[in-house]
Amino acid sequence: MTDAKNPRLRLDNGDELPIKVRGYQLMSRPMLNRGTAFTHDERRTLGLTGLLPPGSNTLESQVRRVYAQYQAQGDDLSKNVFLTNMRDRNEVLFYKVLAEHIEEMLPIVYTPTIGQAIEQYSDWYSRPRGVYLSIDRPEEMEESLNNYGLGSDEVDLVVVTDSEGILGIGDQGVGGVAITTGKLAVYTAAAGIHPRRCIPIVLDVGTDNLRLLNNDNYLGERHARVRGERYDEFLDQFVQLVKRMFPNALLHWEDFAASNAHRLLVKYRDECCTFNDDIQGTAAVVLAAAISGVQRIGEQMRDQRVVVYGAGSAGVGIADAMRDTMIAEGLSAEEANSRFYCLGSRGLITEGMGARVRDFQRPYARPDDEVAGWASRGKSIGLLDVVKHAKPTILIGTSAQAGAFTEEIVREMAKHAPRPLIFPLSNPTVRSEARPVDLITWTDGRALIATGSPFSPVRYGEVDHHIAQANNALVFPGLGLAVAVCKASRVSDLMILASAQAVADMAVGNIPGAPLLPAVNQLRTVSAAVALSVCQAAEREGLAQVELQDPVQQVFASMWRPEYAQVVLD
Repeated sequence: MTDAKNPRLRLDNGDELPIKVRGYQLMSRPMLNRGTAFTHDERRTLGLTGLLPPGSNTLESQVRRVYAQYQAQGDDLSKNVFLTNMRDRNEVLFYKVLAEHIEEMLPIVYTPTIGQAIEQYSDWYSRPRGVYLSIDRPEEMEESLNNYGLGSDEVDLVVVTDSEGILGIGDQGVGGVAITTGKLAVYTAAAGIHPRRCIPIVLDVGTDNLRLLNNDNYLGERHARVRGERYDEFLDQFVQLVKRMFPNALLHWEDFAASNAHRLLVKYRDECCTFNDDIQGTAAVVLAAAISGVQRIGEQMRDQRVVVYGAGSAGVGIADAMRDTMIAEGLSAEEANSRFYCLGSRGLITEGMGARVRDFQRPYARPDDEVAGWASRGKSIGLLDVVKHAKPTILIGTSAQAGAFTEEIVREMAKHAPRPLIFPLSNPTVRSEARPVDLITWTDGRALIATGSPFSPVRYGEVDHHIAQANNALVFPGLGLAVAVCKASRVSDLMILASAQAVADMAVGNIPGAPLLPAVNQLRTVSAAVALSVCQAAEREGLAQVELQDPVQQVFASMWRPEYAQVVLD
């Protein structure tokens, strides 16, 4: 018999870890606590006798009880708070419930409901989760990361935000930490990244949100957002520390404002293994929908003419991914760039706009002589003007301008595109550039659609058109898993393209009304397929630091499953 003072947890790989805490202390550890699922013998050994009701449950019966409690919550924010509290009590049970109801719960633990939770973070604060790094105390950064308690080889993912571009609600100060914990919950539920191999981090550089600064409960640094050289030095100190302390981790940038997102990605992408989901993840999933669409109509990406309405970091990121695919299909860079028409707040981006064009938009600026005479009103060239003259086959909306894809614009596009691909991607639903029911009607059922928000199927004639949701969760969990499996030294453009192709390949075939993308309830299977494809792409480029001897098994074995580990008592 093993000494009762030294029980152990036996992990899936056969390793055994000592359980050093007892009683209420043990039940306060979310990864150890299993509540009423502790057996009678386990309770005696672990000092839990009398601290739990005498009845014992299986994990499955706990899931049923928790799901019933979840359904009884009055609104989405209450459901988010309920699941957050569950995660803080029993992490295995939380992930088991989330994995079994992923399609229903993803909008609750992540976008859009998490936006409400972030706005009220300081008012609802109950328990810290993550690392809080302040620009006012940069000398404490290394100590703070050490205090999280993970060694250099124990971290697969670092998700970080500075909270300036949170979803559609903007600057949220220290409350942005919740976007990083929400993101990591999806990584774990969808791809099996172990929850104890991740670090959520908020960089508190102040906030320009006056509502927060004047809230007595606000928990962040109480001053305006720091910018410029001091901000850059703070960010660089952070990146260098992560590189040194967690050399195998993927550094995931989340919800940085457009003014910093592209700049930071470009600055560090060749220096460390880094990824921006708002740019690269969005680009990959939209590219997947486009690949699926053009394959369905028997064409290639190189044949398409693309209009991007809303040429910010996400919109241009989508254009970049599509351009790279066109180049891979044989176009020159110049030819590929010429297939895109990008519109910002001042209309079509042209060379004559000079300094008003951001660096990342510049490759897509149209020559002024090419578009002379396009403007129908004033000096700016609007969306209808572009659609009339460019005759696009793909129309992408990342503008947050509700109803921007009007009937006139859509019918004009449909004159020249037999099967127009139309992607109103802005979230939430009230900001979508168009409703799928209108797009289907205005194109006589010919449009192939992907949206940012979930929409119900549209009946037209005898066909039910199922609307694909371009949810980044189809891409980023599998990409993170791939980096963990092959220890990729970088995230390359070809790895992003590989993730998109893997998602497109998982879509239903050429069946009338079938969606362009796989459903969210297939996330775990999709994530595994993405991870496999990305690992193989990394190996081809020489970026994989672990040899892929049996890649399918290596991916499968790396996916943590929310099951209670065996407690070894003898």
